[in-house]
Amino acid sequence: MKPLKIKVSITLDEEIVTKIKKLAEDDDRSFSQYINYVLRKHLDLVKNKTETKTII
Repeated sequence: MKPLKIKVSITLDEEIVTKIKKLAEDDDRSFSQYINYVLRKHLDLVKNKTETKTII
């Protein structure tokens, strides 16, 4: 079963959009898929940093 998706609207700098479009194309993903991928990776990184701080 695919996870539920929610449509959102955000405003991004033109430079960011241009760079993300290129990266998405290079990774054979849509713009939305790539943004979702990047945000998921960032959230994992933040979670891991938080868990590491809790252990210390």
